[in-house]
Amino acid sequence: MNQLITSFVEGGPVVWTLFAFSVFAATIAVAKFWQFAVELRLSDAAPAKALDLLDAGDRSAALQLVNNRQSLRARIIRQVLHVFEQPGLAPEEAREEAMRQARLNAADLTSYLRVLEVIATLAPLLGLLGTVMGMIEAFKAMEIAGANVDPAVLSGGIWQALLTTAIGLAVAIPVSLLHSWFERRSELEAAAIENQLQRMFTAEARLRGHKQPSMARAAA
Repeated sequence: MNQLITSFVEGGPVVWTLFAFSVFAATIAVAKFWQFAVELRLSDAAPAKALDLLDAGDRSAALQLVNNRQSLRARIIRQVLHVFEQPGLAPEEAREEAMRQARLNAADLTSYLRVLEVIATLAPLLGLLGTVMGMIEAFKAMEIAGANVDPAVLSGGIWQALLTTAIGLAVAIPVSLLHSWFERRSELEAAAIENQLQRMFTAEARLRGHKQPSMARAAA
C-alpha cells in the first residue's frame, strides 16, 4: 500500500493530471446529481395535473397550480402559458416562442456533459502515454546499465509505468458510466418535455377554436 501511494505521489505530470481530472469529474457529477434532483423532481405531480386542467380548458387554474413550482416541467408550463397570454401573438408565433423558451430550459440539463465525455476519452489515453513514457525511461536505464542490469529495478520501473494506465482506466470507467447515465436521463426528460408541449399546443388550439365562434357570434 505504501509503495502504491509513493508511486502515485511520484507519478509525475500524467498521474497528477489524471488526479485533477478525477476531482473535476467528481465535482461535476455531484453538481449534476443536485441539479437533476432539484430540476426534475419526479414526485412533483403538479405538471401532470396542470396538463389535465389545460385539456379541460381551464388555463387559469393550470397556471395557478404551477405558479410557485420550481421543477423544470412546471417552470416550462408556466412560461408557455405566459406566452399564450401575450396579446398580439399569432398561434404560430406563440408556438415558436414557447418552443424557444422550452429549449433554453431543457439545455441546462446537458450542461457540462461534454466535459465528462472529454475526461472519459482522454483519461485512458493519458494513462497509456504515461506507460509509454515510463517504459522508455526503463529501457533507457537498462541500456545505460549494460550488463549490470538489476532485474528488480527494471521490473519496478515497468510496474510504475503500467500504473498510469491503471489509473487512467480507473478514472475513465466511472466517468463514462456517469456521462451515459446523465445523457440518457436528459434525453428522456427532453422527450417528456416535447410531449408536454404538444399537449399544451393541442389544448391551446382547442381553446382558441372554442373562443373564435363565440367572438363571431358576439360581433354579429
